[in-house]
Amino acid sequence: MNVALYLAVSSALGVASAFADQSGDNVTTASEKPHYTFVIVHGASGGGWDWKMMDRLLTKRGHTVYRPTLTGLGERMHLNSPEIDLTTHVTDIVNVILFEDLHDVVLVGHSYGGMVITGVMNRIPQRISHAVFLDAAVPGDGESAADLWPWIISDSRVVDGIVYFPWLDPTSPVPGDVPQSLGTLTEPVSFNNPEALMLPATFIAFIASEQTVEASAAEHSWQNAKARGWSIHTLDSDHNAQRSHPEELAALLEAAPER
Repeated sequence: MNVALYLAVSSALGVASAFADQSGDNVTTASEKPHYTFVIVHGASGGGWDWKMMDRLLTKRGHTVYRPTLTGLGERMHLNSPEIDLTTHVTDIVNVILFEDLHDVVLVGHSYGGMVITGVMNRIPQRISHAVFLDAAVPGDGESAADLWPWIISDSRVVDGIVYFPWLDPTSPVPGDVPQSLGTLTEPVSFNNPEALMLPATFIAFIASEQTVEASAAEHSWQNAKARGWSIHTLDSDHNAQRSHPEELAALLEAAPER
């Protein structure tokens, strides 16, 4: 190709490229789904092990998933101590995000995990793009898990600052639920950072067969989510949808940031 022809072709390609940019031809097509970075925080007495199936499903769909275990629980149960409080668990997740250098995180909290991700939102809102509360505590500033759910302590056995929940079964094989520090349930969370208050979020209530939507909608967490203008959805499931309805839950998680 001679020089004159080369320049003419290059110029034409440049114009075509500029036209494509202006016409929007370079944007993601409807068939190309966005890929997210999920950080999933488990509930009381649980661990990252309980979200292995969700990890597999979301990873298969092209997403990146982190499912850390909170200090003193799961494979970290050997670290359990009355000195562990909610701040410890919030710091667990903050440090995962900071040390893995994660940005635009879809932060997910199940059950008690809602307390934890609330604290994370307050600490590092600039790293979070969306928060998802799965049948989770949605506390106000200065509220604790025990404030939202008084039964979580009254129905449990507390020995030397450690809570033995009624659903624990010491004869069940590993992995399984384990006792948890009382301080994680009684320490109030901070949710007063203006940037955190502006973060988009989704509340997903799991409605078991014996429940009604009306009863769930009357609960404190649902009402807090509604007052904040969050997107609210339901899933016909027991409290542990990650075990009983993983496919349906994965679809809801994938769709949540777009709603």
